[in-house]
Amino acid sequence: MLAEFPPQGDPSAPLQPGFITRLDPLDHGGAGVVFTSRRGGVSLPPFDSLNLGNVSDSRPADVAANLEAVRRALGLAALVGLAQVHSARVVATDSREGVVGTLTEADGLVTTCPGVGLLIRAADCVPVLVADSAAGVVGAAHAGRVGLLAGVLPALVGAMRRRGAKQLTAWIGPHVCPGCYEVPPAMAEDAWRRLPASRATSRRGTPAIALGAGAAAELEALGCVVHRLDPCTAESGDLFSHRRDGPRTGRQGAVVWLA
Repeated sequence: MLAEFPPQGDPSAPLQPGFITRLDPLDHGGAGVVFTSRRGGVSLPPFDSLNLGNVSDSRPADVAANLEAVRRALGLAALVGLAQVHSARVVATDSREGVVGTLTEADGLVTTCPGVGLLIRAADCVPVLVADSAAGVVGAAHAGRVGLLAGVLPALVGAMRRRGAKQLTAWIGPHVCPGCYEVPPAMAEDAWRRLPASRATSRRGTPAIALGAGAAAELEALGCVVHRLDPCTAESGDLFSHRRDGPRTGRQGAVVWLA
């Protein structure tokens, strides 16, 4: 499916999507990395304005316009996303043109195709981008509590290694911090037992899960060099947060690609 870019006033003045972080390929060995903000799009409140993924947005054409704006701003031939379902399933793509809104139900994506951006959408879950530009392979994962504990990160790294990746670098993007991620004691105990690095307490002194720390520990154990570029979504007005704003909020994006 190719998303059409609808007219937005002056067609000579395209949207300028906002980025929390942008690492260009020429500066980082051939792999590009972007984490978007909620600014610089056309979605109306409460999805304002660079909503890249919440399907409850009543104006899907605006989401399509936002996705196309990101693709154009990054100079990508394609921007490929998933129907994310909190799983450990990883798929490969060779889509090379336009914006592909929904590829399949999965939470990890890999490619060896230059110019193809892999898109993960989140509003508190952990977006993880991984690259071995020398081997010519990149990957992306949606690692919320369920997917993280189910093993989406080992599945992603395994899929990349089967395609020749050896020296992996990973970037952890914005997600809810443990101070804001209070959970029931039984849920916390389950996560701590399965992923000890996720043990944390909230600001109220109650059980919490440190999703970013857990993801970082797992990626390091898998042989990745890890960079954390992860402000708290619940604490930043420039980011969407389901925990802060409820279900009627947008989704920011994480994109990785090969030059």
